[in-house]
Amino acid sequence: MTVEYTDTFGGEANYAWVERHTLEIPEDASNRTIMRRAKAAVGLTGVRGTKEDWGDMIRFKPHNMNTVMFVTFGEV
Repeated sequence: MTVEYTDTFGGEANYAWVERHTLEIPEDASNRTIMRRAKAAVGLTGVRGTKEDWGDMIRFKPHNMNTVMFVTFGEV
């Protein structure tokens, strides 16, 4: 999976700065495991927020932060 963590402007991804990581996960990994590993990669362990699952991508918006994280699945 690919993890992108970036700033927002007006609630939308801004990409003034971006942190990217590529992580390997088992195909049968649960959503909880996926989110735990993705959040740990960008330093958001324990941070609460809203999650939108779009099938091949998850969008995570941390509460009270002007940032967003995208988790994308598939071949890199």
